[in-house]
Order: sequence, then C-alpha cells, then structure tokens
Amino acid sequence: MLLRRRILLPWLFSAVVMYALSFLWHGVALTDLQELRIPLPLYLALSGLVYVVLGLVITIGVHQSIMHEWISLKRGFPLMSMLLGAAVGFVVYLLVFILGMSFASREVVHIVVDILWQMLEQGLGGLMVSFGLMYDMHRTFMDAERAK
Repeated sequence: MLLRRRILLPWLFSAVVMYALSFLWHGVALTDLQELRIPLPLYLALSGLVYVVLGLVITIGVHQSIMHEWISLKRGFPLMSMLLGAAVGFVVYLLVFILGMSFASREVVHIVVDILWQMLEQGLGGLMVSFGLMYDMHRTFMDAERAK
C-alpha cells in the first residue's frame, strides 16, 4: 500500500495532468491534431504511453533528488520539483525537435513558444509529483497517529 501511494499515485497523477495539458494545447488551443498524418486513436494511445513514461521519469527523478538531498523537503520542494520537471521537458523537446517530430514550424517564434510550453507542461507534471508525495507524507503521518 505504501509503495502504491509513494510511487504509483504521483506517477499516474503527473502523467494524467501532462496528457490532459498536451491535449488542450495541441487539440484545442493550436488545433495541431487536425493535421496529423497518423490516425487520431493511434496518436492518442502513443502520446498516452509517452506521458506515462515521462511521469515515471519525473517521479523517479524527484525521488532520487530527495534521496541525494538535491531537493529539500523543507525549502521550496514543490518549486524544485517543477524545475526538475521543466528540465525533463527541455530535454524531451530537444530530442523531439532533433528527430523532426515537432508540431511547430521551424520559425523561431514557434520553436520558442513550443519549448516553453513543453517546459511548463512537464514542470506542472513535477508539481503533481510533489503534491502526490506531500499527500503520501500526510497519510503516513495520519496512519502513524492512528496506530498510537
């Protein structure tokens, strides 16, 4: 049960939030999904898989950062988790851009806006991981109090 709350909850919470933000950005705000060259259900399934992996990467990254004391639970924990998520978003965008899989045109303005959005999206995923971990810490405290 503890592992489920500590890893699974933040992981899935961040993945769902990032996936929803991606859909809102590409599907509603920019209407990029209308220009897909692959079937929409396949795109949605593959992007869902990508966000599950990204959520796991950010969750493990936050856990490792806490273990190695790169992120302190006492000072700016949610903001540092967001920063870690934004760094992951930057790396992911660079990979996607280099491989030529980006929705953005090659104009500088579109590239800058797209990379900032990607960093915001993954940054919010990092924030969701921190919220999941804070929930776990709260539940662990409450379980310990009930046991007394």
